[in-house]
Amino acid sequence: MTHDSALRTMLASRTLVRAMGAHDGLSAILAERAGFEALWAGGLGISTSHGLQDAGILTMTEFHADAVRIRRASSIPVIADVDAGFGDINVVRRMTRIYEQAGIDAVCIEDKQYPKRNSFREGHVLEDPHVFARKIEAIKSQQAKDDFVAIARLESLIAGKGMSDALDRARLYCRAGADAVLIHSRQSTVSEVREFCAHFCQEFPDIPVFVVPTMYYTMNGEELQRIGASGVIYANQMIRAAVAGMEHLLKSVAATGSTAEMEDRMASVNALFTLVDTDAVED
Repeated sequence: MTHDSALRTMLASRTLVRAMGAHDGLSAILAERAGFEALWAGGLGISTSHGLQDAGILTMTEFHADAVRIRRASSIPVIADVDAGFGDINVVRRMTRIYEQAGIDAVCIEDKQYPKRNSFREGHVLEDPHVFARKIEAIKSQQAKDDFVAIARLESLIAGKGMSDALDRARLYCRAGADAVLIHSRQSTVSEVREFCAHFCQEFPDIPVFVVPTMYYTMNGEELQRIGASGVIYANQMIRAAVAGMEHLLKSVAATGSTAEMEDRMASVNALFTLVDTDAVED
């Protein structure tokens, strides 16, 4: 199965899709080798890898370029985080065309006004739900292949607007053509995500639900699937682990003047050669 049809097929088969956040080609390779079903080209990971804030500062061109690097480094589906769509309806139409033409399998667009704030910060302003529904309609009208997936990301719980607002928006977005929804929460327990899924999955049993357990991280994939999740996105854990590892190395070398005490904690140079299949080039 090629990546062109794999994501929609997995979702239709009720297979739990575990998407690992990747911010470059190397992280994409590592996630695929570890057995994850999909990759999340996320705004926080990509922005941070540029040394910038996740606040709508990078352009669509820059986000697209990094999503393409992730796509080219891997053979599993890529879900691109496109923030609030980078602009108005016309921009969303263009965004859809260039992401799909690049082989991206899905775009996830959130219902906050552009430029958006990261969901774990304050000061969120939600988009008018009918305006956002038109963005979903724009994506569906521009896609060339049926396999392309439009994920509507609901930020009602993040913005403190409550469960009724989240469910009302979800209904509207599904009627506009969303292929899946993503429900986001900042709570450290899964309670409000569970409540959303209980209502939504009963009303829309055929629409997949993605969840992002950044805060309620004690829940494993099987537990999340039991409450109604079709996909789990580990959005920022890999870049957080990379930062911690690099800081540990830097502190050690700065303090001791050598890498001796860190050598057994690092990948070997040969391991890097293997990851990017250097033998193929030399052959």
